[in-house]
Amino acid sequence: MLKIHQIFILKFLLLFISTLLITSIISYLALKDIIIQHNKNHLKHAIEFIEIELENIENLDNFVMKINKKTSLRVTIVDKDGFVLAESNADKSKMDNHASRFEIMLSNREDYGDITRYSKTVKTDFLYVAKKTVYKNEPVYVRLSMSLAQIMYDFYSLWTKLLFVFFIIVIIAAFVSKSMSQKVLYDIDQITKYLDEVSNKNYKAIIKTKYFYEFLQISLLLKNLVKKLSKNEKKKIKNMAKLRLINKQRNDILSAISHEFKNPVASIIGYAQTIQGDADMPQNIRDKFLSKINSNGEKISKMLDRLALSVKLENGDLTINKSEFDLKQLCNEVALNLATKYKNREVIVQVDQKMIFSDKTMMELVLINLVDNALKYSSGDVIIKLEGTNLSVEDSGIGIKEEHLEKITNKFYRVDKNSWDNSMGIGLAMVKYILKALGSLLDIKSEFGKGSIFSFNIKEMLKS
Repeated sequence: MLKIHQIFILKFLLLFISTLLITSIISYLALKDIIIQHNKNHLKHAIEFIEIELENIENLDNFVMKINKKTSLRVTIVDKDGFVLAESNADKSKMDNHASRFEIMLSNREDYGDITRYSKTVKTDFLYVAKKTVYKNEPVYVRLSMSLAQIMYDFYSLWTKLLFVFFIIVIIAAFVSKSMSQKVLYDIDQITKYLDEVSNKNYKAIIKTKYFYEFLQISLLLKNLVKKLSKNEKKKIKNMAKLRLINKQRNDILSAISHEFKNPVASIIGYAQTIQGDADMPQNIRDKFLSKINSNGEKISKMLDRLALSVKLENGDLTINKSEFDLKQLCNEVALNLATKYKNREVIVQVDQKMIFSDKTMMELVLINLVDNALKYSSGDVIIKLEGTNLSVEDSGIGIKEEHLEKITNKFYRVDKNSWDNSMGIGLAMVKYILKALGSLLDIKSEFGKGSIFSFNIKEMLKS
């Protein structure tokens, strides 16, 4: 793998060589065009001088040879039919008819005709300039031409000089690029060492870049990033402590769930084994045991339903089916149903008849959880009370400490070995999610050792 200074050198060499090539092509084309244009003008002036002397010439062959000797220009005189009358550089008897030559045809329409073309006669590129004139009262064409070899010579001479200049520049560029790359390497090395220190969680490491502004910007960004990493590391430590606490709480909850399931499962197994082991068991006892098995099975089913419902509520997957019903009637039904579970307790309903529009099943579930919770952790009466649009469930039980008030509605949260909703720690979480879906909020007021009030507002549920 190439190092950075080697890449710099190669890039510079490629850049200058490309520049040299492009410059050479441009200079060649420009120089060739300039020289050709200059020589066109030169040939035109020469034709004008030849035109002045032409009327006094008797021997055209000697005349063209003389001009060629003095000027090194190739001279051709062509008659009106295209036959060569005189030629300075070739045997005119072997030359083709020139009537179709471009420069000859162009000189019929314009003052001068010119073209650059390869000459098969002398085997090189030539610049041709021709003009139509009169010789002994007959139209003739005077054509001068010169080789373009000189142009190429001039170009190669210039190209050699440019090559030398660029070679010097390339050498200088190589040294400059190496010097730059060493400075870049220094700054990169500083950044690399700094990152290595940071990777080892040394957030107090120092970085010093001194040559390039871009690396300075990078170093500043890295410093800001490291500050954030340092803060995140501290947060991570705190979060890990919280996660350990949460995991401990959840492990306690899972243990509680396991315990809650073990009792009904053990009862079912015990009654079933007893029935299987005693074929002569009286029918009334068998029916009683089967009733116990059924009761415990329903208990397990309800536990699973509560868990599934809590997940649906938490994920927002529960569909709300609203209908109109009497709140007082619903409260009485809830009180009556729980009276069979808590036979020596009383649930007092202080609710006037009130028609509301909401999900009756969900509202019943809210009231059952709140009232059952109140009955479980108190020994006195439980009151369901409606004041204005505020519906509350009040008890005079053991209450809740202030530090637990904001947490007891969290799923699986338990206070010590007790739970302020139910044995699995999901009751109040369900109540909170349901009330949110119904457009209300659960409010908890409690004083440790005196009792609790769980309430919510039904204003959004009233039939308008």
